[in-house]
Amino acid sequence: MNIGPHLGRRQFLALGTGTAIAAAGATYASASPTGRYRWRNVEIVGGGFVTGIIHHPAKRGLVYARTDIGGAARYDGRTRRWVQLLHWIGWDDWNWTGVESLALDPHDPQRLYLAVGTYTNDWSPINGAILRSCDQGRTFERTDLPFKLGGNEPGRSMGERLVVHPRDGRVLFFGTRNQGLWRSADRGVTWARVDSFPATGTPGIGIGFVFVDPRNGTVYAGVSDPANPLYRSTDAGATWSPIAGQPTGLLPHHGELGADGNIYVTYGDLPGPYEMYDGAVHKLDPATGEWTDITPLRPNTGGEAGFGYGGLATDPQRPGTVMVSTMSRWGPVDDIFRSVDGGRTWTSIGQRIVLDTSGAPYLNFHGTPKLGWMIGDISIDPFDSDKVLYVTGATIFGTDDVTEAEAGRSTHWSVRAQGLEETAVLDLISPPWGPPLISALGDIGVYRHDRLDVVPPDGQAANPVSGTSPSLDYAALAPGFVVRLANANAGERGAYSTDAGKSWQPFTGEPAGMTQTGKAAVSADARTIVWSPGDVVAHYSRDRGATWTAVTGLPVTAVVAGDRVDPARFYAFDAGTGQAYVSSNGGAAFSATAGGLPVGAGKLETVLARSGHCWLAAGTGGLFRSVDGGLTYVRVTSIEEAYTIGFGKAAPRRREMAAYTSGKVAGVRGIFRSDDSGATWVRVNDDRHQYASTGDAITGDPRVYGRVYLSTNGFGIPYGEPA
Repeated sequence: MNIGPHLGRRQFLALGTGTAIAAAGATYASASPTGRYRWRNVEIVGGGFVTGIIHHPAKRGLVYARTDIGGAARYDGRTRRWVQLLHWIGWDDWNWTGVESLALDPHDPQRLYLAVGTYTNDWSPINGAILRSCDQGRTFERTDLPFKLGGNEPGRSMGERLVVHPRDGRVLFFGTRNQGLWRSADRGVTWARVDSFPATGTPGIGIGFVFVDPRNGTVYAGVSDPANPLYRSTDAGATWSPIAGQPTGLLPHHGELGADGNIYVTYGDLPGPYEMYDGAVHKLDPATGEWTDITPLRPNTGGEAGFGYGGLATDPQRPGTVMVSTMSRWGPVDDIFRSVDGGRTWTSIGQRIVLDTSGAPYLNFHGTPKLGWMIGDISIDPFDSDKVLYVTGATIFGTDDVTEAEAGRSTHWSVRAQGLEETAVLDLISPPWGPPLISALGDIGVYRHDRLDVVPPDGQAANPVSGTSPSLDYAALAPGFVVRLANANAGERGAYSTDAGKSWQPFTGEPAGMTQTGKAAVSADARTIVWSPGDVVAHYSRDRGATWTAVTGLPVTAVVAGDRVDPARFYAFDAGTGQAYVSSNGGAAFSATAGGLPVGAGKLETVLARSGHCWLAAGTGGLFRSVDGGLTYVRVTSIEEAYTIGFGKAAPRRREMAAYTSGKVAGVRGIFRSDDSGATWVRVNDDRHQYASTGDAITGDPRVYGRVYLSTNGFGIPYGEPA
């Protein structure tokens, strides 16, 4: 059966009585840009969980990394930057931005395989897929799978689940979360379930890794079954058995064959990355069947909380050299251990580490930087034993002198994630004064971008340092005034700045009874802040967040925007009922205006230098525009769907600001610009630059015509300019 959405020439493979699937006849190529727009990323560096990293064993300098929501990347040794391989993924296929596993052909450096799929939940829109490339990820062909993958689910740094047989590049194995073991015999074009594999493991975690011994073809599979964690087949997968005498009671996280002929395995009691309370490291001598416990540091000793082990690497040039990382050792801190004698003795990297975070200053979190957290994978350069890379929940660190650890000397590590922009972007503002951009991100806070091509040198906003930050706004007529909100503890959720984000002051109060964060809106003169938490009615403050008063006339679920010219005017919209509201007394009281607007979604944005102009992006309901102070809204019929709306500098010889949206025009999804108040639209992105989910925020630059900034869910902040 062909289960792919694109029909083409079909080819089938059956193995035993397993289900066979065929490749979809679609090719995804990184075609040349149209020439109209040039797309780049605002420089932040990293910002998300890099779940796996692999050096190619036969091609010096060829390295790949995978992430939980931010695609996969190839390292370019010439520029010393990562090249994102999945920016072409579109809106409807956003679930493919999470990479469950990647595999290399050890004998063909051109071939790359990605198992893509972010969630296995019912609400994720599409099944997973295998992406196949024969040009190092510059182009891909796709095979659809009959099930979903979980690149952003528990156990996502296990691996690798996908592997190319080192003795036959046509053969691949793929361990899944819920559907057992699968095999391809035609370089990933078609797949069938290996019905002889006897275990599926813990539901939702399944088979964490597969690897093949190149000496004899023995296939090993790590299964999330504490009673039988490691299986082996000596007949190419026809029959399988659990390995005798193996340690039990824990789940295997990584497994690897070392140059000394031993198999090394890291374990945790849970799949990670957030929780592990016990763990171990063991090695197996396949020749004798002898298992040895080589755990560097015992969990639950010395009075500290428990933890497990995740990352694992062996050095192909130095038999017996192995590195492992702790996982979920939140206190005191995760560490990496290195052994050069097969695990008999270990050296702590963390004890003498020299860590340079200047490549991504936010990693300091305005304190002492950590070696890392969620260290799910490590890779030793097969051509240079001094070079090592390891991944974390926010970046990639690397060193060029790891062998110094053997002499008891310090090793030096620095950020090596340049070019890999992985943040989830929740809000963006480009004021008419100050920096060109201020961003609000998931997990790592708020940033002032004085230059788009330079990492913010002060890192994230402080006072307080915050995590996920869903809202920003500015006062157009009060240069420097900005507010931000964060998903934080009570009393730390809001802050304001009077110098365009250089420094911040926390609100000393917040709306009574709120538990959600919601959105903030500021009057044009900065005298009023309206906070819409989403679980209590909106409140307003006229003393910069010290005291808050409930507004009247609004439902709890209404969102609010301030007029950019008239300080007394605020607009509101309730997506649950499709009702618009307006306030003419500084947000204290609202009255209902236009009704019958689309329900389900709604983002309001107002226009610089145009009092009374407010636009509503209503998702599948389309785009609406008010030019009479929010009393009436007229549908912009030239566009079918609009998920965001933002404004930038007007085109030459035009008065109205350029409008930007992520939406659908004439049946085509994309990023669009209108220079004539929505009468006509031009698509400014192309099929190479789609960025999957772009529905949270968008803004043009009020000082640079044509420049537009996008939000993404894992691809950072792309921005486009006319080329």
